[in-house]
Amino acid sequence: MEEKNIVATIYIKDGMAVKSPSDLSERMDIMDLAGLYNDSGVDKILCIDLSNSDEEHETNLLAIRQIHRTFSIKICGAGNIKRLEDVKKLLYAGCIEVVLNGSKTSTLNLVKEAGDRFGQNKILVSIKNLDFVFKTKDFLADTIHELIVLDQSCLTSLEEIVDIPYIVKQDEEDFEKLVSLLSSRHIRGICGDFIDRESMDIMQLKASLSERGIKMDNFEAALSWNDLKPGKDGLIPVIAQDYRTGEVLMLAYMNEEAFNTTIRIGKMTYWSRSRNELWTKGLTSGHIQYVKSLTADCDYDTILAKVSQVGGIACHTGHPNCFFNDIVKKEYVERNPQKIFEDVYDVIKDRKVSPKNGSYTNYLFDKGLDKILKKVGEEATEVVIAAKNSEPQELVYEISDFLYHCMVLMVEKNVTWEDITRELAQR
Repeated sequence: MEEKNIVATIYIKDGMAVKSPSDLSERMDIMDLAGLYNDSGVDKILCIDLSNSDEEHETNLLAIRQIHRTFSIKICGAGNIKRLEDVKKLLYAGCIEVVLNGSKTSTLNLVKEAGDRFGQNKILVSIKNLDFVFKTKDFLADTIHELIVLDQSCLTSLEEIVDIPYIVKQDEEDFEKLVSLLSSRHIRGICGDFIDRESMDIMQLKASLSERGIKMDNFEAALSWNDLKPGKDGLIPVIAQDYRTGEVLMLAYMNEEAFNTTIRIGKMTYWSRSRNELWTKGLTSGHIQYVKSLTADCDYDTILAKVSQVGGIACHTGHPNCFFNDIVKKEYVERNPQKIFEDVYDVIKDRKVSPKNGSYTNYLFDKGLDKILKKVGEEATEVVIAAKNSEPQELVYEISDFLYHCMVLMVEKNVTWEDITRELAQR
């Protein structure tokens, strides 16, 4: 049985999040809202562009790109799609899927073109009635991945016309209705107003749906507390680590209740030895730790928790992490490839912002994009030549030159290593 999805919606106006297409009065920081959805257990964000001009369209695309750069959640793009180029722009902004509007006449031709060009797994269509489905039923199943059904009155007849999975819009928080809908083999997920509420406890909803036999993408522990080996005090130490940077944030302890609560609600919950009580990190400070993974060590007596740390502050002293009191420190050469790439990239970026006399990097930036592209091409050729020679070190040297010039190009075009690694991870 395939896992069902909980899909949140962000309506984007002038690069900001708004409540709905008909209510633009309240503007919210789009990154704050996307961050909330990323951490709370939502499976996918539907980003809908409400732009009225090409300039605003680019602003909204930039906002979507920023969400993609910052968070790990899947993004689906929609809105202001007039031609194949608009589909491509959304995919290049980081969307894993693009939703075409089935109410638009132009979509009849665009849907097949988009499916052929980008693959049916990238294309969805939203519908309010069955007109579009009737007109495309002969080829629709070979062209799109899913439908998004905005009016539930379509459901019964829809299944008689095409055998395509779909996401259903359900605005009211009606648990029994959700169970009924998600029990259908055709329905792959739910979106709707109640899901978009900032106060909605998505992990609790998933846990309740799982208890009713609905397969959800939530935490199902491969190990139980009985598989672990707590100390004589009944506690297991837990090391919390930032899931994106690898930074060690803090050390705390769990008992059985804290362990089970953490898995159930998706927020790091510990046992306070000083207060002798259960505590969910951040409930009073707001610096919540959302669970990304829990892993036991080889002896089953320590847990490594990879978390998303809200606010960037893990320590009660206000520091980003609890480990800031140096005891001994020895200089060393960094060997972590990711760290080296990011450090060199940061130096190049700093040169662009704060030029330094005599800097070759600044020379390239001063000469402009054409010069940078010329050097990238030249260095790529040098890599090919070096690869034909027998000396491996020459190839190492030329690849290093090539990567450096690629990074100059990346900075010039505002592309980050995270953009590149995220794209590679999706392939």
